[in-house]
Amino acid sequence: MSYETPYAGLKVLDLSQGVAGPYAAMLLAQYGADVVKVEPYEGDWSRMLGVRYGDHTAFSIGSNLGKRAIAVDLKTTEGREIVNRLARNADVFLESFRPGVAARLGVGYEAIAALSPRVIYVSISGFGQTGPESARPAMDPILQAFTGLIATNRGPDGIPHRVQPILMDMSTALCTFQALATTLHARGSEARGRYLDVSLIQAGAAVQFVHMTAHYLERGNVRPGLSPGGNWKTADGWMYASILHDSDFGKLCDALEVPHLKDEARYATSDLRHQHAATLTPALQAAFAARTMAELGRRLKAAGIMHARVNTYSEFLEEPHVEASGIVTWIDQPGVGRVPFPRVPGLKPPATGTRLGTSPAIDQHRKEILAEIGLA
Repeated sequence: MSYETPYAGLKVLDLSQGVAGPYAAMLLAQYGADVVKVEPYEGDWSRMLGVRYGDHTAFSIGSNLGKRAIAVDLKTTEGREIVNRLARNADVFLESFRPGVAARLGVGYEAIAALSPRVIYVSISGFGQTGPESARPAMDPILQAFTGLIATNRGPDGIPHRVQPILMDMSTALCTFQALATTLHARGSEARGRYLDVSLIQAGAAVQFVHMTAHYLERGNVRPGLSPGGNWKTADGWMYASILHDSDFGKLCDALEVPHLKDEARYATSDLRHQHAATLTPALQAAFAARTMAELGRRLKAAGIMHARVNTYSEFLEEPHVEASGIVTWIDQPGVGRVPFPRVPGLKPPATGTRLGTSPAIDQHRKEILAEIGLA
């Protein structure tokens, strides 16, 4: 065991599909676990979302780095026998079927725990294993709508908008990894394993606790925590700028060369500035619009005002800071080409061309996996 590979020797059986479960299992692989991805012969459905590159899409590449892959049909005796043999040595078992389906297929918690009593069994679902909505199919946008995220993400047009990045899936993946990490730590002193119920609704609500609490306490009329703050149209693009303390407002006014605003009593505090946003916002917007982002960046940086250019993903990847700090590592994926992989904090980046830096094709490791469990 080491800091880089604390899960060396850990056997993981990943039957989950999509992003939430596979990404959590991918993190276990990056930390040294032997992760076997078990999927249908047509592949995990994430391999079919968006533009396809052979057996991969943007959804499946990063979620499966470092795994070995085998395809089975769980509706057949042969498919269940393969999974059962793999399960006998499994420390962790992940699945993302609708509630009740795993048990009907013969791979529910009771069946797997009978084969491996100390297994940590994780069920990942949209709405959880219990409750009136538990049987509903669900993906990220559905949970964004259900948990309130879309309602709170309104543009100037007043229309609620979906957040394009899959925040529900990714928050569930990280919550799943957190739950597994703590459970595996405790397992050393436990005689039996444990069942974990993780859902997109649970993780999605957890990452919204601040806005959810404020919405409840303020009866739906949530006041912004920082004022002024937001997106500002500049002479050549968009910039997000915000202040943290009341004392920063004067610095912002000086940087934008509108010093008269800081002397007006109606703008003295954050609460007052929020109340008088109808007059303050246009005055600040005019100052932003008169300058380029480069000039504004110099002025706001000198004044100590929080700000950032509103980047596209391409612009973000080209930022000098991203390259200098190693936030993103680049890997060569067979059949796809060079792709960016954002580093996970605390995790050593996977090296391109290695197993940890490669996402497997469907059924790629069938021969070696079957040999390990005594099957031709």
